[in-house]
Amino acid sequence: MKITFIRPHLTHKRSTDALEPLVFAVLARLTPPDVELAVYDDRLEPIPFDEPTDLVAITIETFTAKRAYQIAAKYRQRGVPVVVGGFHPTLVPDEAQRYVDSVVIGDAENIWAEIVRDARAGQLKPRYQSATPPALQGLRPDRSIFPKNRYKALRLVQFGRGCRFACDFCSVHAVYGSTLHQRCLDDVIAEIDGIRRSYLLFVDDNLFVNESQAEELFRALLPLKAHWICQTSVDLAQNSRLLNLMARSGCIAVFIGFESLNETNLAQMRKKWNLKQGDFAAAVRQFYEHGIMVCGSFVFGYDGDTPTAFDRTLDFAMRSRLALAQFNPLIPTPGTPLYQRLQAEGRLLYPSWWLDDDYRYGQAIFTPQNMSANELTEGCFRLRRDFNSYSAIFQRALTPQSNARSPHHLLAYLAANLVSRKEIFSKQWEPLGDGSTLMHIIPTPPAPTATP
Repeated sequence: MKITFIRPHLTHKRSTDALEPLVFAVLARLTPPDVELAVYDDRLEPIPFDEPTDLVAITIETFTAKRAYQIAAKYRQRGVPVVVGGFHPTLVPDEAQRYVDSVVIGDAENIWAEIVRDARAGQLKPRYQSATPPALQGLRPDRSIFPKNRYKALRLVQFGRGCRFACDFCSVHAVYGSTLHQRCLDDVIAEIDGIRRSYLLFVDDNLFVNESQAEELFRALLPLKAHWICQTSVDLAQNSRLLNLMARSGCIAVFIGFESLNETNLAQMRKKWNLKQGDFAAAVRQFYEHGIMVCGSFVFGYDGDTPTAFDRTLDFAMRSRLALAQFNPLIPTPGTPLYQRLQAEGRLLYPSWWLDDDYRYGQAIFTPQNMSANELTEGCFRLRRDFNSYSAIFQRALTPQSNARSPHHLLAYLAANLVSRKEIFSKQWEPLGDGSTLMHIIPTPPAPTATP
């Protein structure tokens, strides 16, 4: 039997910022050894649709849904069954079911063996959903499925899943609720020790969900001499002891969702706690005092935003010398409270924007309250363009406390900024998918049952 894993891209263009699709390394470890595996990354290479295979497994984010369904259609026309998983099909399984043979709802670890057995027998079920949380004990991803030197020198590692906060735009909370799943620390450290690469990225949505567990992780990282990056909440800035330990253990940068400089917006998105520990500028300085670069994320379009929000936010990002910054129009993801509210208010311009032939990447998806949709679109793109100009990149690099603190810091800073700049101009205004209209495919009769 042969299984083909596919990571779809959001447009037809090739990408320069692709990182390993960690989910496939996890599933590879759980796959019986007599099953042949292939991995194709649509961001980097053409997919060989004519290559023989018995099952195609696709991971889907909302931005990649259209392309994923287009890929699925090509395989189903040949009679190859397609199973999909990820946040998007978990939140809209009925939609996904129209384009594929089988949908995985939630995490797949506990049910992957069943899926493989059913596919081998030619009896794939329409849906799979585990009745219990994922069994993560002893699980270490099998990265041998990835060709050498295909991806950037930044390896992905996961310590836990979920977040203790409940922001109204966040699909993470929509999927996991308040449940947190944590891996065994010994498994994580053994995995990192086996990677032996310079830079690591913890993909946890918030590495600071549990202070005591975070401290255990940082202490365990000390002897590994790794350089690592993570996502965390801004409240970590007030914990000087933990910041010191992070820096000593190799942390060179953090991603923080500042989201907005407007307190009314933070309250509306259920993230007013962002200001509980003090102002953002003071928080950034705390990270810099420990030699940790800060990458910030901002969204625009909440009801408190006017066109003046753009320049104010850009000024903060430049004065703070942020290593990177994302300036995004607010994205209503299906299944989130934000999407439900905007839909109920009749403000969605593209109700199913992820499948809409008219939607273009970077466009406003809804009508803001205090600016036009075009103002929202143009304002976000202007900030992306200005913050990532060569002069701005050079100006922000001259920060000895953080971005230029060491050769490792400066190398990571320059590489990330040059890639970010290229991707911004490559994706803006692009249609999602391959440019064609989606079709509902009635698959041909399945191929003969695969032999072991």
